[in-house]
Amino acid sequence: MRSKLVRHEIQVLLRAGHGPTDVAARVGVSVRTVRRVAAEGAVTNADGGIERPERKAGRPSKATPFAPTVSAWLATEPSLSTEELLRRAIDSGYCGHKTAFYALVAGVRPPRPTPAARFDGLPGQFSQHDFGQVDVRFLDGRTKRVRFFASRLTYSRFVAVTLVDDERTETIVRCLERHFVAFGGLPLLAVFDRPKATAKSGPKGRDVEAWNSTFAQAIIHIGVGVEMRAPRGSPERLVVWVRSAFFKHRRFRDQADLDAQLDAWLVEVNTKTPSSKTNEIPEIRRLEELVRLRPIKVPR
Repeated sequence: MRSKLVRHEIQVLLRAGHGPTDVAARVGVSVRTVRRVAAEGAVTNADGGIERPERKAGRPSKATPFAPTVSAWLATEPSLSTEELLRRAIDSGYCGHKTAFYALVAGVRPPRPTPAARFDGLPGQFSQHDFGQVDVRFLDGRTKRVRFFASRLTYSRFVAVTLVDDERTETIVRCLERHFVAFGGLPLLAVFDRPKATAKSGPKGRDVEAWNSTFAQAIIHIGVGVEMRAPRGSPERLVVWVRSAFFKHRRFRDQADLDAQLDAWLVEVNTKTPSSKTNEIPEIRRLEELVRLRPIKVPR
């Protein structure tokens, strides 16, 4: 079973020209899964969330009773090859077909940690997104808690920041649309630090058991792949940087002055100041990304 957003991410990467092996490593699935998804129709909606394989009628596989035994072998020796597992199963009385046994092993074998293919160094591959909040001080002594949504193109370090009233799903979608327009197009993958409004459930990290349906449908409609990072990943570092670089040492007369200073700061960091990571001005590198960024599908 694969969530529709995972299938959508696979299709986005394949359409961009990445090979099945790279896509499998990036998404954390098998090459066989990538090829199967490639042969499917394009994901156009998030209804149902999880694609469940159709159950087929027929007699149970002769391999099925060996599932607990195979799981126990793999728990003790995770690196055992499928061929060795088959040999042990035959010694233990298995008399079924090799194909059925191989399918059983594929289903019970724990995922092998595969180093993700790193696309970060290439133009147009990644953008980072996250909410942040900070207490700001006004010149008259007042303080106010300000929320913001920050986005950054990973290759060029081009940044977009929008002040927001809340962290709801609709706010994420509106900010994404606005920031992709500021970028000049869509990257392949939008990376998040698991905002609460995006995922209903799942363990920490990139795995999501249930997506927020509004968020999932918006992502598919926009046409960008989505990934989650573990807490304190790169999106969170983006928020920490915005707090430190813009909010930490500034004072504001009022809300209008805060808005104006933020706009001026974005012009400064994007078009005039070299990034500490690349030693280049983000706007210059963003121009390199434009040829790789994809057209924005959301009508303006």
